[in-house]
Amino acid sequence: MVRTRSTAPAQPLPWPGPPDGHLAEILRTLELRVDRKLDGILHGQHQGLTPGHGSEHGESRPYIVGDDVRRIDWNVTARTQELHVRELIADRDLEAWLAVDLSPSMAFGTALAEKRSIALGAAAGVGFLTARSQNRVGAVIGTAGDRRLALPPRVGRDHVRALLTVIGSAPITDGAGRSDLGALLRDVGGRARRRGFICVISDYLGDPESWRRSLGTLVIRHEVLAIEIVDPRELDLPSIGSLVLRDASSGAVREVRVTESVRRRYAEAAATQREAIRSAIIGAGAHHLQLRTDHDWLSELIGYVHRRRRQPAIVRRGGPG
Repeated sequence: MVRTRSTAPAQPLPWPGPPDGHLAEILRTLELRVDRKLDGILHGQHQGLTPGHGSEHGESRPYIVGDDVRRIDWNVTARTQELHVRELIADRDLEAWLAVDLSPSMAFGTALAEKRSIALGAAAGVGFLTARSQNRVGAVIGTAGDRRLALPPRVGRDHVRALLTVIGSAPITDGAGRSDLGALLRDVGGRARRRGFICVISDYLGDPESWRRSLGTLVIRHEVLAIEIVDPRELDLPSIGSLVLRDASSGAVREVRVTESVRRRYAEAAATQREAIRSAIIGAGAHHLQLRTDHDWLSELIGYVHRRRRQPAIVRRGGPG
């Protein structure tokens, strides 16, 4: 069942029906690639993407600055004369949500793939990895303005495939304005009633102040991973003389003569922008993972999973990933 939520007058979203043969083949290839990578690297492990918040008591360990004082094991502390905390065994029943921003700027790519394709791959990696433990996965997808589409969380790989089909067939709303990322985050926060995991996939090109507070609100209750999709041409310009630039969100076109001065100022502005995005994500308390269109996004996602699993089982709210 597909539901929509919008603050504007209700309008039918131009999502196509069943996937065409090309999209179906892309999704089959993507699933095989994700499965092979997961089987090769995570063989024998049954946890999902995150360790989970936990509810059952496990073994005790020495206290580390930043641990939740409510988990102090006073019996062990009294016996050893050293402060100990009780570990929590991760819950297996996890509800995960994908918040996918498909603004017009995501239909851009100059390297191995468009940013939309990397977003689809990231959603597949998170979705199939979460589904391995029979956890439920849902999604809220935003295109332009306040147009969004929601799929409620369900169990199973078939549901993940259906979710990826919707993401892969989302319309390219060229010139229709950016998706309201803050509203998208508030939407998924209102739907995620159980404490769980939320993965936000976007290029975060809007003003960080428009979504920082909404992201911080999600972190209060959920484990949040912010995946930032970047193309190398968004970081620097090639030395190619005159260049015609088009804003995918507004449709505005501008011709620029690319001099060394322009390249330097562009690179400096891009670095400042990306640092502002990173600071806003980390400052909100979410985990941050940057995926580039010219890198192996799946290996970087798996590397993030390994780093998270080496951390203590107690989730420290507000810590960077």
